[in-house]
Amino acid sequence: MGLRMWGRAAAALLAMSAWTALQAQNTGNGDGSPAQMMAKDADPGWEVVTVKPSMQLEPGDQVDIHGRHVTLKNDTVEILMLIGYAAQKDQIVGLPEWAKTVRWDIDGVADVNAEPNLDQFQAMIRRVLVERFGLKMHHESREMSVLALRVAKGGMKLTPDTSDPNGLPSHDYKHNAAEVSGTFRNTSMHDLALMLLGQVDRPIVGQTDVQGRFDFQLRWTRDEAATAAPGVDVPPGLFTAVQEQLGLKLEPAKAAADVLVIDKVERPGAN
Repeated sequence: MGLRMWGRAAAALLAMSAWTALQAQNTGNGDGSPAQMMAKDADPGWEVVTVKPSMQLEPGDQVDIHGRHVTLKNDTVEILMLIGYAAQKDQIVGLPEWAKTVRWDIDGVADVNAEPNLDQFQAMIRRVLVERFGLKMHHESREMSVLALRVAKGGMKLTPDTSDPNGLPSHDYKHNAAEVSGTFRNTSMHDLALMLLGQVDRPIVGQTDVQGRFDFQLRWTRDEAATAAPGVDVPPGLFTAVQEQLGLKLEPAKAAADVLVIDKVERPGAN
């Protein structure tokens, strides 16, 4: 799979409720060959990892994966938790203020000599939170207002992906002040729910029972009022776009959702 550079959706989207471009670039091993992926049952940790305060002045963060070398730049503890636990901000309780504002650069090498898939990448983030930030927490199940992701009447309108099922999903977004257009590849229902979290105000609970990974495009406007303006060519709002373009739907519901309750977290010590 090679280098993946994300100008962060699953982080900046979720953490700042603002859309930033997420780009995926696949350069393989640099010689045209794909990177070797970790075995599905591999449970990678860090052979070596450094955590330093970020010197980046501009907002926005980046994830860089090239083989077993993983770099995360300009991330808060909150952003790391959003990515690592596939959570929505309301599902994290008890974070101190510094963990939401102070940003860090993480640079390390996995202890498995191959490239992690998405689940393994998330596991590595969880490990650095525990090992370097001293994160201790417990899970609680609380009934919350959620959005249920379901298959719409008429069925899905997605194309099955034929690339590596263990690979990371790729998402390429183009956007302006009002409109967002995204091309999704190698994307599961879980991935889609994660990427949509930053655009909604509550957790998304998957209720499609759909397995596999898919390729699709999704185009929507952030301004619902603009869709009703006469003579203006804009895509529909997100909820309508998901149903019309993907054959899925997001429906308000009450359901039990996992809540992460923070017992302890601290600033990392020297490397």
